[in-house]
Amino acid sequence: MRPAALADAILLVHAAFVLFVVGGLAAIWVGIARGWRFAFDPRLRGAHAAAIAFVVAESLLGYACPLTVWEDALRGTHAARGFVARWVRAWLFWDAPPWAFTALYVAFGLAVAWTWWRHPPRRRR
Repeated sequence: MRPAALADAILLVHAAFVLFVVGGLAAIWVGIARGWRFAFDPRLRGAHAAAIAFVVAESLLGYACPLTVWEDALRGTHAARGFVARWVRAWLFWDAPPWAFTALYVAFGLAVAWTWWRHPPRRRR
């Protein structure tokens, strides 16, 4: 596989991860409101909480996302911004310092934690 094709594959995995984290919380909220079982599934909720916890931890520790690092290496580039910052800039032409994205990740993580506390997952009977 060519490096550019592998970098594109990593980009797609990264986009799927972001969609799982962001879209997952929205789907969980809708599922809770409608009483759908999946919204209370401990495996889904645990994977979702672990995903955002990873993002929050790497951001607070000042680490770049490994997927961003691998993609940049395959493309022969290095960007000081992370994946989300890069795409937000590309999509919205909005630039913010890294601390703003860290604050966003922490706030999102707190929303996931609040959801877990307020509507805890439960095992099927």
